[in-house]
Amino acid sequence: MSITLDIRLKRASKIYHEGETVAGLILLHTNSDIKHDGVFLTMEGSVNLQLSSKNVGIFEAFYNSVKPIQLVQYTLDVLPSGKIPSGKTEIPFELPLKPRGSKLLYETYHGVFVNIQYLIRCDIKRSFLAKDLSKSLEFIVEDKFNPQTEKHHSKIVFFKIMPESLQATRERTNVPRFYITGRLDSLYCKLSEPLTGELMIEQTEIPIKSIELQLVRVETCGCVEGYSRDATEIQNIQIGEGNVCTGLGIPIYMIFPRLFTCPTLSTSNFKVEFEVNLIVVFEDDYLVTENFPIILSRH
Repeated sequence: MSITLDIRLKRASKIYHEGETVAGLILLHTNSDIKHDGVFLTMEGSVNLQLSSKNVGIFEAFYNSVKPIQLVQYTLDVLPSGKIPSGKTEIPFELPLKPRGSKLLYETYHGVFVNIQYLIRCDIKRSFLAKDLSKSLEFIVEDKFNPQTEKHHSKIVFFKIMPESLQATRERTNVPRFYITGRLDSLYCKLSEPLTGELMIEQTEIPIKSIELQLVRVETCGCVEGYSRDATEIQNIQIGEGNVCTGLGIPIYMIFPRLFTCPTLSTSNFKVEFEVNLIVVFEDDYLVTENFPIILSRH
């Protein structure tokens, strides 16, 4: 006797917006009739927060993990107790994507200390002699288009990096002479469009080993016991290798990865913010970093 359980959504992209209907099929395949005590379908959406042990201590971090914030949660009785016939069985379902009470539906986001996830779970209850069956499927929630989010206008940001502009320099006398100019086309970025700009090495005393573009998430979450704010790398892209020519425009181009980024969020319990670091590594391994806080939006 064997039974396989699967969930399939009608929308191949698995991307949904608040107010839409999540439709799909529960797929059952068994080689003989199987008794069950009910088939249930659950839609869940939650924000899971974790305090960093760096800020509150290792043991406290386990006990003081902030309670999950439930955004969506309800269960449907799909089938009453009975038998599942042998062979293939398809059970269609439709679930409205609506938040609990006055909650907001935040975009799907997979972070380190903040996770926003939406799941559909099917449970088949069976007698105590047989093991219950369960299958989960993640679907993705994105913000609807909102004309009000178009308020931010693209504004080119010009920058100059030189020893005098560095803030955290211990021994300025040991800093190699260099002069780097460039621009970012905007600090207000659409998730569907790349971050763009240009960089130019005007002059440098010692050769450059590497030029990198680093995307960083800054996650803040807190509770009564305290809060933690941590910056962690999402991705690092090398845009220049070796001693690049001076006076040559180097394009800055970074695509925002799906799931690991979301619109910039600020709530009473947590924040998700993003920054871009421009990193120049010289041949003697001296490293220069220029930081740019950015705001991400869906539209």
